[in-house]
Amino acid sequence: MAYANAQELLAAISPATGGTEVLDPATGELVGRVAEKSVSDLDSAVAAARAAQPAWDALGHDERKRLLNAAADNIEANAEALAELLSREQGKPLNGPNARFEVGGAAAWLRAATAYDVDPEVVVDDGETYAAKHYRALGVVGAIGPWNWPMMISIWQLAPSLRMGNTVVMKPSEYTPLSVIALGHILNEVLPADVLHVVAGGREVGEKLSAHPDIDKIMFTGSTRTGKAIIRSSADTVKRLTLELGGNDAGVVMEDADPQAIAQDLFWGAFINTGQTCAALKRLYVPESIYDQVCSALTEVAKAMPMGVGLDENNVLGPLQNKAQYDIVADLVKDAVDSGATVLLGANPDDSAAGYFYPTTLISDIDPGNRLVTEEQFGPALPIIKVKDSAEAIKHANALEVGLGASVWGSDRAKALEVAAQLQAGTVWINSHGTIDPRIPFGGAKQSGYGLEFGLDGLKSLAQPQVIKG
Repeated sequence: MAYANAQELLAAISPATGGTEVLDPATGELVGRVAEKSVSDLDSAVAAARAAQPAWDALGHDERKRLLNAAADNIEANAEALAELLSREQGKPLNGPNARFEVGGAAAWLRAATAYDVDPEVVVDDGETYAAKHYRALGVVGAIGPWNWPMMISIWQLAPSLRMGNTVVMKPSEYTPLSVIALGHILNEVLPADVLHVVAGGREVGEKLSAHPDIDKIMFTGSTRTGKAIIRSSADTVKRLTLELGGNDAGVVMEDADPQAIAQDLFWGAFINTGQTCAALKRLYVPESIYDQVCSALTEVAKAMPMGVGLDENNVLGPLQNKAQYDIVADLVKDAVDSGATVLLGANPDDSAAGYFYPTTLISDIDPGNRLVTEEQFGPALPIIKVKDSAEAIKHANALEVGLGASVWGSDRAKALEVAAQLQAGTVWINSHGTIDPRIPFGGAKQSGYGLEFGLDGLKSLAQPQVIKG
């Protein structure tokens, strides 16, 4: 069915009393309540998903494609209600690359999971030997999602899983459970019973999911620290894992870059979702020959971007989603300012105001070893580091233990490609940052995780390869 607004949708998924209150990070007002589940509820969900999996697999690819596209239709029929709920719970504005963008992306990525045929691959056929590789369903996939893009990243996890014949048990972040419960509700109006379960709960539910003997694979997006814990807890059952972990993405500006031409894209590469994006640009290296021009152009763009309550149609930047993240950003910026770095913009939060709003902040003349550079801030604060040339920038960019994404900015594409090839990151963009595409594989390097999502590679990662010879 189509829900007229977020309140109508909340009435279908949220208890009127009891449960845990979920508050709007922009205003502190009550959004809704969530009935948190226990470990025994998780066990029941896993058992139901496992019982439903053979019949779901037996439907075949074509019928699963049809149902997933119908589920995408239902997302689109409820797009405004979903976007309003997402804005109120997560904090991101309706407009800009935010709530409406995320709901649209959820539908698009769901459809993208149906866009490929996963046919058997002939490995050898020489007249004497024949061998083919097939892709079979794994069974039940456990999905553990974050609070920054709760709907879209849930789709990244569940869409390929379902397409390949698996059933799914999802555990949303404790910070944004309503968005994922609502999304699951919309999908389950179309999908067969027990194919998709959303189990909202605390840390113990996530720990049990990652160790559960009846879960065949874990998909996780979140911090490197939690990813390492999942690796350890999954070891006894040798689960398959796809881990998209923390990043501290570097941007490298070349000497031939046009500061005015790249400023807008630099801004959104860093400040999409108010900086709360794993693959956002989080440290920018600029050669001294154009350093002042880049700083000036970026500051002018940033000044023009309104920040405020997400339901205000004028805003494109919102609050930090939670107090813990606000404190991390504030601490890192304070450390940079105390060290003598220059504040180009921001760094002056109003702690008396409602909501977890941290002002758009640009910091220049900062030491490459400062904590704002070496630690992931995950918020609206960007350090701009002066370097002699691209060789020095590459050295600094590769110095950290993470490598989710990176970018190179310049007018000479051939030179930019040379630099890109030297950066230790799972994805390197040229003259953009974080512009993901459902057709293009995405995954991290070093301690930013392993396994690929999106495209045909992403579908294959949700299957068990089986070679049949003879």
